[in-house]
Amino acid sequence: MNSSSPKEIADLTIEKGMEKADASPLSVCALGFLGGAFIALGYLAYVRVTGMAPAEWGSVVGLLGASVFPIGLILILLGGGELLTGNMMAISMAVFAKKVKFRALVKNWSLVALFNFIGAIFVAFLFGHFLGLTEGAYMETTVGIAEAKIADPFWQAFVSGIGCNWLVGMAVWLSYGTKDFVGKIIAIWFPTMIFVLIGFQHVVANMFIIPAAIFAGHLGWSDFLTNVVPVFLGNATGGSILVSLIYFVAYKREEYNKKGITLVKKSKIG
Repeated sequence: MNSSSPKEIADLTIEKGMEKADASPLSVCALGFLGGAFIALGYLAYVRVTGMAPAEWGSVVGLLGASVFPIGLILILLGGGELLTGNMMAISMAVFAKKVKFRALVKNWSLVALFNFIGAIFVAFLFGHFLGLTEGAYMETTVGIAEAKIADPFWQAFVSGIGCNWLVGMAVWLSYGTKDFVGKIIAIWFPTMIFVLIGFQHVVANMFIIPAAIFAGHLGWSDFLTNVVPVFLGNATGGSILVSLIYFVAYKREEYNKKGITLVKKSKIG
């Protein structure tokens, strides 16, 4: 078979979470940089596709842009990279299974977030600003997207973040359960495309588009910070609760409870 059952995916996700939590800091930093840069490249493609499309195309423009954005997550999951939103799902699953300590989760999320940010602003500055790929004829699109992101008040940005990482977490979940490249690409593509089409907020994507507008002379870093906090919290909630916790309860909780009961009985006998 080229795919795993949901219960098998739960086991694979726990293993992935353990691997991510145990990875060396150097590996996490290098792959975190790539993760941020790849997501930024996907967003850059979105800007280039939508920026010059005729207005009369209407909603088709958004569909075209959303269809190219998933290349970032595909590069991460197939080529190699660490993405904060993916780790919010995978490592949480390992924490629920008591295979990873909470402090290891915090350490990983913090390091990956930092280097995702470095990778994203690297693309925003070097390709977006220095080469002008998000400016000039594309300035209106770049700034318009960024302004729409920061316009959401705290709780709207938070809830939007939940929706985003529910779908991104599912894309990662499905990719773990698919064993061939083509299947993985399809599994990643559609959930990711849908979150972009809907307009949900992704913390790492925002690490690219808002700084791109800042480098172009619009907005400020205070706008970025005001946005990134609620979106981070929403993404964490969506990935860890709506994906990891629900699937853990559905497929693994009873199994781990039985293991715990068995260990207690053995200790009493001993």
